[in-house]
Amino acid sequence: MTDTRIWLSPPDVSDLERKLLLKAFDSNWVAPAGPDLDAFEQQVAERVGVRHAVALSSGTAALHLALIAAGVRRGDTVLVPSFTFAATANAVVYLGARPVFLDSTPESWNVDPDLVAEELRIRSGQGRLPRAVIAVDMYGQCADYGRLLEACDRYGVPLIEDAAEALGATYRDRPAGSFGLAGVLSFNGNKIITTGGGGMLVTDDSRVAKQARHLSTQAREPVPHYEHRTVGYNYRLSNLLAAIGRGQVQRLPEMIGARRATFRFYQESLPGLEFMPIAGYGTPNHWLTCVLATDEGQRDRILGHLNAHDIEARPAWKPMHLQPVFQDCVMRGGPVCADVFRRGVCLPSGSALTEHDRARVVTAVRSALEA
Repeated sequence: MTDTRIWLSPPDVSDLERKLLLKAFDSNWVAPAGPDLDAFEQQVAERVGVRHAVALSSGTAALHLALIAAGVRRGDTVLVPSFTFAATANAVVYLGARPVFLDSTPESWNVDPDLVAEELRIRSGQGRLPRAVIAVDMYGQCADYGRLLEACDRYGVPLIEDAAEALGATYRDRPAGSFGLAGVLSFNGNKIITTGGGGMLVTDDSRVAKQARHLSTQAREPVPHYEHRTVGYNYRLSNLLAAIGRGQVQRLPEMIGARRATFRFYQESLPGLEFMPIAGYGTPNHWLTCVLATDEGQRDRILGHLNAHDIEARPAWKPMHLQPVFQDCVMRGGPVCADVFRRGVCLPSGSALTEHDRARVVTAVRSALEA
């Protein structure tokens, strides 16, 4: 029997999601409204431990609306981790604001709280505080929210949590997505749970939730005719996709368990590699298991060997301050996240990986290390 390709983090759907989807289809709620959408929002709000959840077409849409809720306008600045996916910074630019990039801490690969505090102190003294700070829960591990919130609260700057990769993770027993003004989740096809595409804004602030829900439905006023007093967006998630999400949320604990088992297997089987550090303040969901090679050459050999064995793997995120589109933006620090990019490899981590799949990955990595 020929081995099939092993993907980095493919969707993991079951008969439960299929039944819920078909039930929604047969009910004719084929629209960005319906009972499954309401139920999905309630499920996620309860899982995250917040009062409000607004299901949207993508995590990027949720970031955009969260920044609007924070008051970000043209000409403002927003502090953003350099080590992240481009969507985090893109949403800032959508509003005509400019990201100011900050380096990571080697203890967690998340944004360095000391750099955030220092940048806020300097900009406060200059009378030009940023309009918001975004923290990203990298590869499913929460940022250090105790220290981040302390710094943001000191200067009255709202914090937005980009938890796109971290649903099910915790910081000091508090769920990812529950920190700051609003949290952002992603249900893209490669995330810990998926609706095929989609995202969610989660918050305890009723004003933020109401504004996000209004703007996400083209900012239509509650009158019989179509009336609009502000520019809105077509950002709502469909009821059909929400039906898939309902099943995925129910299966979230088992999917996190499978990814944690994969992390432990790799860690035990590849003692010669340095793994992404686990911070002592929380529990990650192990969305992706990431390792550091000794240098860029070894990283490329690992990626090449995996690809030759029909196994998908990727380098770690390329920091935003190294991206051509953001080359004119301010960057504070830089060596930590640049080094993670230079040496980092994301290994296959999907929750449906079999023991045979994991063994194939380990064999390919070992052959690269011995080359």
